[in-house]
Amino acid sequence: MEIENNNVVALNYKLHTVEADGEKAFVEETTTENPLTFLYGVGMMLPKFEENIAGLNIGDKTSFTLEPIDAYGEKDDRAIAQLPADMFKETGLPPVGEVLPLQDNQGNQFRAVVVEVTPEAVVADLNHPMAGKTLNFDVEILAVRPATEEELAHGHAHGIDGESGH
Repeated sequence: MEIENNNVVALNYKLHTVEADGEKAFVEETTTENPLTFLYGVGMMLPKFEENIAGLNIGDKTSFTLEPIDAYGEKDDRAIAQLPADMFKETGLPPVGEVLPLQDNQGNQFRAVVVEVTPEAVVADLNHPMAGKTLNFDVEILAVRPATEEELAHGHAHGIDGESGH
């Protein structure tokens, strides 16, 4: 079955960033036991990622590179937050590099990376961790099937077999 909108796709991928010198740096990979499974064509994945796997079938392999503009965008130097140190009275000041779970005034959850800690403030980078990065994917398609009515109603896949719960 060919990948198209409203199909559930299960795939393995290996992700590298492409550094300025052209060298690849390993980021992460999935396994056959725990593949990436998603509902294709409903906005869950990066549009250019989906574009690169459109029309593939079970067993197909492909490699592609996404520039920052087609992935998580360029790094925004203004996306920095100064969080008052007293916010961390109960938990203690986080170390540089720690990922902080945050929530905005509308209840949207996101993560920020601590880039500096002073006695007065914790400075957090609000950019996506992959912002500004060129991404290289090696992909193998493991399964493709039509989404169930329930999956379409919920807007996401219920596992590789359509039976997995939430």
